Amino acid sequence: MDGTLLDGDGLLPAVFADTVARLRAQGVLFTPASGRQLANLRTVLGEPIAHSPIIAENGTLVVQDDEVIHCETISVNDTVAAISTTRDLGIDGYNVGAVMAGVECAYIDRQDPPFVEEVSRYYRELEVVDDLLAVPLNRTLKVAVYDFGDVEAGSSQALKAAVPDVQAVVSGVHWTDLMPPTASKGRALAALQTRLGITPAQTAVFGDYLNDLDMYEHAELSFAMANAHPGIQAVAHWTAPANTEGGVLRTVDALLERLG
Repeated sequence: MDGTLLDGDGLLPAVFADTVARLRAQGVLFTPASGRQLANLRTVLGEPIAHSPIIAENGTLVVQDDEVIHCETISVNDTVAAISTTRDLGIDGYNVGAVMAGVECAYIDRQDPPFVEEVSRYYRELEVVDDLLAVPLNRTLKVAVYDFGDVEAGSSQALKAAVPDVQAVVSGVHWTDLMPPTASKGRALAALQTRLGITPAQTAVFGDYLNDLDMYEHAELSFAMANAHPGIQAVAHWTAPANTEGGVLRTVDALLERLG
């Protein structure tokens, strides 16, 4: 989504619906794979993906219509540790805040407008509470930590060290997702391929950041956006134009032309 399908203003290209319709006519499923919340993806992408599979929350949740194809959660203890560590980092001077991403809803207890506004971009079903640790924590997909600084130069390493039993995935310049140890977009894609009987030879992947990395193990048609992290560019077979140039849909159009 961000840095891949969406443009520089975070908007869908105008031709999105037409391209998805052309894919569907050729028997091709368009599947968003994002760190965003399921409800957010359905809202942003709208009717064109009404019956499409969706990989949400960095691969911890895969849904098609009302069917949950794949779901992974972190333990209550790890959720508490992630939230507590984020608070400790704030005391130590990091400008960070935690999002507890549940299956149905996300929760935050940091209430300043800049943080709430940033989180609201990615979470449609969002509740602001007084204390995250007072929320039921037994269905936590991940704890997403937003750092107003550069996460790779700042809080990410501290989070990894403090909560070793979860997987810490850098999913953007400012985000670290603390997830189940085995969860990933790649694992989610593999589960979806198994469920639908689709092979890597029938799969194309587009990505821009490190949370996309292991999807490339499951697709023979693999594209890095021109604006992608070097780690993505190193594993992709081809490069697509940047997200600011409509790179995903331009490349999909070219692939459809080859299909005839």
